[in-house]
Amino acid sequence: MFLIRALIFLASAAIGLIVADLILEGFVIEWRNWWGFVLAIVIFAVLQSILAPWLARVAKRNAPAFLGGIGIVSTFVALVVVVLIPGAGLRIEDLVSWILAPVVVWLVTALATLLLPMIFIKKKVAGRGE
Repeated sequence: MFLIRALIFLASAAIGLIVADLILEGFVIEWRNWWGFVLAIVIFAVLQSILAPWLARVAKRNAPAFLGGIGIVSTFVALVVVVLIPGAGLRIEDLVSWILAPVVVWLVTALATLLLPMIFIKKKVAGRGE
């Protein structure tokens, strides 16, 4: 079950980054370096899984009003780290993309994390019924 959840989280991170690449001009996945993009997905997903709970605890203790924005903040921090890693296959080139990318990636990743398990569970249940 842990492996399935990890794969779903990695897939949702990939979908979020790809959607941002498709709709934001200044958000660039370097497709020539596919290995760098895989590295970006893994680093982004790991950072998200560590940062979100940590930032939520900090905000709950120090600034409870910020709890609602923790997902976007952790997405922004994870994107900053991934962009700074040489060879990670991801660039954010302009201010508009820096502002919109965390929102787009967070929203798409959240939706994918919600919907992907439903798809896999549906297939698993259908497979058992046959």
